[in-house]
Amino acid sequence: MEEITGFFSAYWLQVIIAVIASYLVSSVNTSIIVTRIVLRKDIRTMGSGNAGFTNVLRCVGKVPAVITFIGDFLKGIVSVLIAMLLMIGAGGDNADIYRGYLMYIAGLFAVVGHTFPIYYKFKGGKGVVTSFAVMLMTDWRTLVCALIIFAIFFLISHIISLCAVINFSLYTFIAFFWRFMDYRGVTSSFSPLSSPTLPFVIFSAVIALLIGVLVLVRHKDNIKRLLNGTEKKIKAKT
Repeated sequence: MEEITGFFSAYWLQVIIAVIASYLVSSVNTSIIVTRIVLRKDIRTMGSGNAGFTNVLRCVGKVPAVITFIGDFLKGIVSVLIAMLLMIGAGGDNADIYRGYLMYIAGLFAVVGHTFPIYYKFKGGKGVVTSFAVMLMTDWRTLVCALIIFAIFFLISHIISLCAVINFSLYTFIAFFWRFMDYRGVTSSFSPLSSPTLPFVIFSAVIALLIGVLVLVRHKDNIKRLLNGTEKKIKAKT
């Protein structure tokens, strides 16, 4: 794993900046802000108590939910873009790989910031939408797979939490699959990274695992309701 240690040794300052910036940017919670503007209430005291898209859709309305979705998605995009900008000056044969490492790190802390925001006493959302944005920025193929899985299970169940739980239970395997196929040269023709190394394949899978575990932990109450059959189907407030 000399490649990974080499990255952290050479770009430790960029890592620190990316972690802090991603966390602070993603700690801004759109659902809390929108609900306070529209209803002058705290979304965390309404419905399921979650500061996220689904709870806003149920308790506040469709337009506020769309604004929440856009805000949560943009946080993931901006966080990874910050990482990309920090690596503009990177040179050498490993420049693209090193950029990829920092993008994944920024993506992870974007999700951490959304779920445990410093501005709101560390009580935030569940990270699904922000994680989807991270998927788009790090490997768009994982997002395509996630959306297909989401669409299939939503059409069957109309339960968003079920779609999220299935998606993030599979995220690590999907991320590893695509990156490993790239490494083997099977999917190199449409790979976001021209020549991924084995350490990078492992690193990206580990980050996907951490994001997946974080999102699943935030869905622990939903999982309990899914198991006992009491989880509600989606129904927007009109």
